Amino acid sequence: MTTTINWAAIDNDPRFQALHKRKTSFLWGLMIFSLIYYFLLPIGAAYFPDLFKIKVWGPMNFGILFALSEFVVAWTIAFIYTRRANRDFDAMSAEIVRDSNLG
Repeated sequence: MTTTINWAAIDNDPRFQALHKRKTSFLWGLMIFSLIYYFLLPIGAAYFPDLFKIKVWGPMNFGILFALSEFVVAWTIAFIYTRRANRDFDAMSAEIVRDSNLG
């Protein structure tokens, strides 16, 4: 027995539209933050080289630490998205699936 899914009905569901809007705005915010943070490294190195040469600890300077912080920021963004998706987006999706008899 095959189940026919009415995708138009799901797409028109106000809860699905709310889910899509919340998720999209959240992802845009994360993307904008990550792009700004990412481009601070080349822009800072180009326009503020003296700042990036400041020794912080031994041979480590601010530029190296800032470059390494890009990894920390990327993992933090992934953690924030995963936590939010598990807490909010998955619950909203499960409710829509349950009510549309897809699950």
